[in-house]
Amino acid sequence: MSALYSEFLEGGYDCVDRVVLNAYFSMGQTGGGFRMWWRELNGSDENLDDNHLMRMAGRFSRRLRAWAKANGIPVIYCSPADDKHKMGEQHLATHDVKSGLFLVLVSKAPALVWEAQQTGTGKLGQLVPKDPWPYVNHYSFHILDPDWGHVTIQMSGHPPCGAQVILNGHEYVAGAKSRGRFYQTGELLHLGQQRHRLGEDRRYLVSKRDCRAPASTL
Repeated sequence: MSALYSEFLEGGYDCVDRVVLNAYFSMGQTGGGFRMWWRELNGSDENLDDNHLMRMAGRFSRRLRAWAKANGIPVIYCSPADDKHKMGEQHLATHDVKSGLFLVLVSKAPALVWEAQQTGTGKLGQLVPKDPWPYVNHYSFHILDPDWGHVTIQMSGHPPCGAQVILNGHEYVAGAKSRGRFYQTGELLHLGQQRHRLGEDRRYLVSKRDCRAPASTL
């Protein structure tokens, strides 16, 4: 595409397109670890059952909606097929948004959910993951960041609350360029002022902020 439209392009750059980071805490990924976490949170596991797990998810939802209402942040329920990022972009284009959280989208998606089994005497038995993973509410927190632009943190509302952090490298480059933090020499794009070459192939330059930009030949 770059070659086809080369006569209309003033230049080019290479950067990471979409960055997706999986966020979770290791204790919540096993039955024993989750039970230990619950004990640290509540003092014991006497109330560790399916009802209390559902109540935790419900409290999170109610408190989130109450906080969003008090701070003027819209909370919109949508279908799993909806493009959450595009909805966030449309909101940015049609509203006056300041840095920070500006939109919360809620939809169903599969997530790890623990089932607290009971013994024959009514005591807590094994914690087993529900199979298949049930569809539970996921919350997409859309944030306007001064450096990264439109950032999304998507999180399950049900413990152990697995999450994803979604960033866009193009928005980071555009924001840095508009603030004069990038400059170009030859085929290399530099961030900051102080820089040092790494390796014999001289493909990377790194600034004092420990950020690096690859040459366009990579």
